Amino acid sequence: MMSRLFRAIGTLSASAMIAAAATSAAAQEASNRVAAETDWSVFQETDPVECFGVSAPKSQLNTKDGKPVTVNRGETLLFVFYRPAQGVNGQVTFTGGYPFASGSTVTLEVGGNDFQLFTEGDWAWPATPQDDAKIVAAMKRGAEAVVTGMSGRGTQTKDTFSLLGFTAAVDEASSRCTS
Repeated sequence: MMSRLFRAIGTLSASAMIAAAATSAAAQEASNRVAAETDWSVFQETDPVECFGVSAPKSQLNTKDGKPVTVNRGETLLFVFYRPAQGVNGQVTFTGGYPFASGSTVTLEVGGNDFQLFTEGDWAWPATPQDDAKIVAAMKRGAEAVVTGMSGRGTQTKDTFSLLGFTAAVDEASSRCTS
């Protein structure tokens, strides 16, 4: 439980600052973007040192009571972080652009394998670094990742991310920030 809290604090503080910029037009020209690998981009921060691969979904489906609905969501992004000073090496993090239902989990499906992500506010991540490693390995082999969550308002969301360029992006981020 305590490691999850520390992971959340690190994810929330660093990610909150950059999440809004990560897919915006301005971010495409931002000085901290160091590479673009097809559907994934790589960013590097210097203070504190942090590198990450990030992608926006290729498609989104929002449903309520089994019927498609239109909803307002913020940025929806899938990240893999490297933070040498905190010993973070390949932390998977997802932000759905809305507050998740209290106590809910998010399912990340890659190549027929389901992984559970714990939620807090707008963020979701695996329970342990070992789970992160399993997810990253699956994503390197996969073609797409599908993230399904439940909003606090009862809307189910299904976000589909391309994994084209994922391996190159996380390898680049890792090489820039491995502790």
